[in-house]
Amino acid sequence: MTSSKFYPKDSSLFAKFVESVRDQKVAVLGHQRPDGDCIGSTVALVRMLRSLGVDSIGLNRDTTPAALNAFVGDTPMVLAEDFTPSGHVAFSVDCADFKRVGSHLNELFPKVALNVDHHISNKLYGVENLVISTAAATAEILAGFYFDNDYPIDAITAQALYVGIATDTGQFRFPSTTPSTFEITRRLCECGANPSAAAYELYEKKSFAKIQLLQNFLDSLTIDFGGLVCIGIIKEDDYKTTGATIDDSEGLVDYARAIDGVEIGVMLEERGGTIKGSLRAKDPKFRVDQIAKQFGGGGHACAAGLNLNSSTIEEFLPLLRFAIGKRLKEFV
Repeated sequence: MTSSKFYPKDSSLFAKFVESVRDQKVAVLGHQRPDGDCIGSTVALVRMLRSLGVDSIGLNRDTTPAALNAFVGDTPMVLAEDFTPSGHVAFSVDCADFKRVGSHLNELFPKVALNVDHHISNKLYGVENLVISTAAATAEILAGFYFDNDYPIDAITAQALYVGIATDTGQFRFPSTTPSTFEITRRLCECGANPSAAAYELYEKKSFAKIQLLQNFLDSLTIDFGGLVCIGIIKEDDYKTTGATIDDSEGLVDYARAIDGVEIGVMLEERGGTIKGSLRAKDPKFRVDQIAKQFGGGGHACAAGLNLNSSTIEEFLPLLRFAIGKRLKEFV
């Protein structure tokens, strides 16, 4: 850090924006199929606003994944389908593209007052955009804002922020992890974050169905481009035969990326007539967000995703392989 504050300019803007909504109601929106950073950031922002007297709730199209329920506490979180706006102002967290909150929330909130995110591909769709692509997680940004502005951080908020950072850094293993990441995390622990409790809920409670889904995924892995790329597939039937849920596929792509010699790991899923793709790279130079962008997706230099509504894996895979191959030629 170059000063005593983590984000001097943006923290000041954040504080001014919070002051501007003190007499309003705020709905904090996260992306569909929420992950640790999305839930952690939503919980933390809702709790911080409420601690300052701002009437606020968290909204998502999908339910909180079972592995993340323990970190919500008494934070008011509502499903989009059960919510009726009543003069609420919309804030979004961890959404590179506002379409990611889902069509229903897009209709309820055609305008986003504040967009807080760390994705390099963020489309800057908010009235105010606090996007810091050098941060490891949106939760890291929010934690920095809170510390910079001396906002109160209770134990639930601290744990939610810790979970957002821990999950988006791959337990502090990804290149996005910086000294500031560790300093912010250290201070969150002083506020009540519990790393061992978080690790237990996140990584040590696996259903047998998830293990079976993992086995099917590992059986599907293929090595391509001379060992530089590993691609795995989850078919719709894999969910049916194992009894797994879509939440159980979270993190499986990391097994493809982790293979020695592999630079890019890919997971393709069939889900209700759509194709979901997850891409992970070991080196940010490969910019998998740029690969995903070619198919309407986006994300980070080392972690990106995409969704297709009118294709099959068999039709899409050659197109994806071509895009990956073209990217690899620039560096290999």
